[in-house]
Amino acid sequence: MPASPSTARAINDRLALRLLQQEGPLTAGQLKQLTGLSRPTVADLVERLAAAGLIAVVGESGEQRRGPNARLYGIVGDRAHLAALDVRTGGVSVLVSDLLGRVLAEASVPIGGDTGTGPAVEQAVTLVERAAKEAGAPSLHTVGIGAPGLIDPATGELRDSTGLPEWHRRLVIALQERLPARVIVENETNLAALAEQREGVARDRDTFVLLWLGHGTGAAVVLDGALRRGASGGTGEIGFLPVPGTVTLPSATDCEGGFHSLAGAAAIAELAVGHGLVTRGQPDGPSAATLVRRAVQAAEGRDTGAGHGAEAGHDAAGAADREAVAGRHAAPDERTASAFLDALAGRLAIGAASVTAVLDPGCVVLGGEVGRAGGQLLAARVQERLVRMSPLRTEVRATALGGGAVLRGALLTARDGAQDELFAPAPR
Repeated sequence: MPASPSTARAINDRLALRLLQQEGPLTAGQLKQLTGLSRPTVADLVERLAAAGLIAVVGESGEQRRGPNARLYGIVGDRAHLAALDVRTGGVSVLVSDLLGRVLAEASVPIGGDTGTGPAVEQAVTLVERAAKEAGAPSLHTVGIGAPGLIDPATGELRDSTGLPEWHRRLVIALQERLPARVIVENETNLAALAEQREGVARDRDTFVLLWLGHGTGAAVVLDGALRRGASGGTGEIGFLPVPGTVTLPSATDCEGGFHSLAGAAAIAELAVGHGLVTRGQPDGPSAATLVRRAVQAAEGRDTGAGHGAEAGHDAAGAADREAVAGRHAAPDERTASAFLDALAGRLAIGAASVTAVLDPGCVVLGGEVGRAGGQLLAARVQERLVRMSPLRTEVRATALGGGAVLRGALLTARDGAQDELFAPAPR
């Protein structure tokens, strides 16, 4: 049964908008070529979309002829403003963008562990409101939130998780109550995987696993281009994975004894102590990511040509951390650094091998701040061990986005949600 005229128009409009989103400004002639539609049909849809305030003339093409085909049409970016949040146990980061994803404002606020639920929520909400004001956004259309913990697949709500601050859940509720915006919450590791898939090192992979290495550990699973969340939203809770090399087993309420005990930030710091990279018990000691980065830098002289991706990928936080510890912690020698990285790679390979044996993803991305700090030098070491542990061919890649992948994924999610609503055909 052929589509009705109104349905056909809606399909054509949505196709044109998606092309403008993916390709940028296009002429009517280019839209005709890309869509395969007739010239009159393209002229009609351009007129409809412009009248709806979704597209506008943004310039002229370089073609040496006059007429409507020389006009470049683009999506109106300020038709909607979006916010993305990265909610961590120690604070919140936020960015505000237009509908095209152009970042207009960024801000962050630390939230200490002794901060009460109410004050913590108020700090975070105020941060979002201040960033929106700075961006010149009178209102937010959609807010994307990345947070640790489980997301209920039925309701889309952040579930109450043992070990996570109560203000995480209360923040989501407060934003829904105080902002005239649609609020979408997703697990932080899943958002990082989305960013890697769309903008990072997994752009060429339909199937891969992101191994998140930050304060804690996690994994995100993308199979055949789709993110897999599981029956309860718990796909990728690799911190609870029982592994060799620990002294106990994890429980339903505590991941101690699981993979987290080998690859979490505290475990990496302890491993560094054991290899003499840092002295035990120093309150101002470097972060796990900084320890790994320093080890990579020291080992580069021994591993010629490797590890430069980590150096090139330093973020501002990592640079500040590195400067803060300079002069207080001596740089490790090549042999010590290499031994530390070998030991860490062996631990990471245990988790990667477990995931590979079940899913056969063909690619594992080492994500998070630690994954970025380790760069390709650490990724190569993990892959070398994985080859010996698994008969399944698996490439190991280092993230180029690091911890910033969560914000990027949250922004992509907010933009997709807003465009789905704005680009939906109007009732006829």
